[in-house]
Amino acid sequence: MTLAIVVRTPNWLGDTVMALPTLTALRAAEPEARITLVGRWATLLAGQGVADVVLPYPRPLAARRRLALALAAERADVAVLLPSSIESALAAWRWRAARRVGYATDGRVALLTDALPLPAPRRHQVDEYAALLAPLGVSAAAAAPSWKLGPDAAMATEVTQLLAEVGLPAGVRAIGLHLGAAFGSSKLWPAEAFGRLAQRLAAIGLAPVLLGTAEDGATAAAVARAAAGPIPSLVGRDRPALLPRLLSRLACLVSGDTGVAHLAAAVGVATVTLFGPTDARLTAPRGRGSRVLEGPAPCAPCFLPRCPIDHVCLTRIEPEEVLNEVRLAVA
Repeated sequence: MTLAIVVRTPNWLGDTVMALPTLTALRAAEPEARITLVGRWATLLAGQGVADVVLPYPRPLAARRRLALALAAERADVAVLLPSSIESALAAWRWRAARRVGYATDGRVALLTDALPLPAPRRHQVDEYAALLAPLGVSAAAAAPSWKLGPDAAMATEVTQLLAEVGLPAGVRAIGLHLGAAFGSSKLWPAEAFGRLAQRLAAIGLAPVLLGTAEDGATAAAVARAAAGPIPSLVGRDRPALLPRLLSRLACLVSGDTGVAHLAAAVGVATVTLFGPTDARLTAPRGRGSRVLEGPAPCAPCFLPRCPIDHVCLTRIEPEEVLNEVRLAVA
């Protein structure tokens, strides 16, 4: 009888990328199992060869109930819960999974059959996800995510056209400046600093290009003002399915502690990640060209979405410091 495994994947893009070594190890250990991924970003993993079924996790409660009924009918043998919330454990219980594996957090021990204690001290998120497979006898997870792009001529052409439309022809060494962060404003490097960095990059023959969601439009305009001139911008012009291939065209990505940095590192792009309120030891992108800058602040890491004082952790990272890291990354 085929083993049925359901994995509740993380709610954030970066965490989903950091879960990739765990999912790859699970697939390798259980090649004949029917593996279903359920999560907000699960569909982005469709081409990674780690699952048979990928399902988005809906926000409306009515849609979640319908999903629960469908999964309960399949009676999974195992549910592996990567999020540490009680909601994910309750969902797995509703899915009628025979075994429910997760960390003993958020008051959910009674809902788990295999409740693992959180590591103390805490480990990098990649490693904590991989440790959840121990009850299943799986231990050989890679240390860093590796993203498969795969052949897709239409998507490659779309990326080429997008870059050309904003003035970045083939062969240019583009440096992505990702402006946003879903966590909150405390992760954001100032627009004025991004503008000064863009000036310095252009002066040494590198081509800055702004990246972000449509919500980062006002920030992009502020960056251009600080740079005293227009900067090629793809803010609001990409989409999740296109993002891995777009990032693969960059020579380097500069960003805060965001999911986009993890995805860039996973596709093999050099990254310079600016850390302030969060802990680089736990969530720094892992990749051969991954570099980290941490702002000097006695209160960091505070893990607050909004800084209650003067945000010194990030405002003290100077554009010249970032430029030096980019130079080293693309050398």
